[in-house]
Amino acid sequence: MIDFDGARLGAEAARRLAEADCCEIAPGLTEEEFSRIEATYEFEFAPEHRAFLAAGLPVASPPEEGATWQQPWPDWRHADDDDLRYRLEWPVREVLGGVAHGSWHPVLGARPTSKEEALEVARAVLVRAPRLVPVYAHRFIPAGRDTPGHPVLSMWGTDIICYGHDLADYIDREFGEIDEDAPWNPQASVPLWKDFLG
Repeated sequence: MIDFDGARLGAEAARRLAEADCCEIAPGLTEEEFSRIEATYEFEFAPEHRAFLAAGLPVASPPEEGATWQQPWPDWRHADDDDLRYRLEWPVREVLGGVAHGSWHPVLGARPTSKEEALEVARAVLVRAPRLVPVYAHRFIPAGRDTPGHPVLSMWGTDIICYGHDLADYIDREFGEIDEDAPWNPQASVPLWKDFLG
């Protein structure tokens, strides 16, 4: 059952994306498709992400110059398994890539002296972290049916920032217009990942 506030927030995000007229939007995912995706990839969409994708599935945007993804929207309906797994593994892979290149964050504990041990310790910490689900390119929202209203996180290596107070605010910031004078103080609440925010 979708949380009412999450459903409202997801529908509002979908409305804002449609108004931005920045991408092709296919018919939304069905309950059967949600069940298949969640069973295959072993996570549950957050209520607002689920409602957003049920309202319409963003599938195409003009590629950005120098972009990592040719298609930044995950195509939950037609993408191949490797593409979706690559996107789902991005947050952990990015942090581990940073650790392999000498980056270390205090949330990971005391840094071991060898790179191999550092990677092992980081993996052990990250395996307990809540799953993050791609929204667009390297923007993520926490998985879980009981987690509505979290900020959208932008993740590049160990550089992790909030990119929207919630999914609807994120859509405005990424694709629409925002009030530059509006207060900006998002509070990430995802265990472990929030500790990476500086």
